[in-house]
Amino acid sequence: MSTAPVNESIHYLEFHAKDFAKTKSFFIAVFDWRFVDYGSEYMAFSGSGMEGGFFKSPLTSNADLGSALVIFYSNNLEATCAKVEQAGGHINKAIFQFPGGRRFHFQDPNGNEFAVWSEQDAT
Repeated sequence: MSTAPVNESIHYLEFHAKDFAKTKSFFIAVFDWRFVDYGSEYMAFSGSGMEGGFFKSPLTSNADLGSALVIFYSNNLEATCAKVEQAGGHINKAIFQFPGGRRFHFQDPNGNEFAVWSEQDAT
């Protein structure tokens, strides 16, 4: 059962996607998302903690070029990093320390940049 949107809160995210099949395969394999197609130009996702969608576009999102950076959380950073690589993602910033934890950055098969963080030390 979904809850009503919270007034003036972030409610939905949309991303660029060149290849819907690769996008679905990647996000299902790494993060277990679910998808619903709305024609050939748009697909929605759920199961991420926030709902959103992908629209057909040749563009990509990159934090170094001014895009917002969406950051996932992981209980096991190394395992998530391995899943990203196995599913066809590209690690563009290897695991590094920052105040409060560790994280890495990756590009999905479309070239969009995301990050994953954890407060846990490597074991």
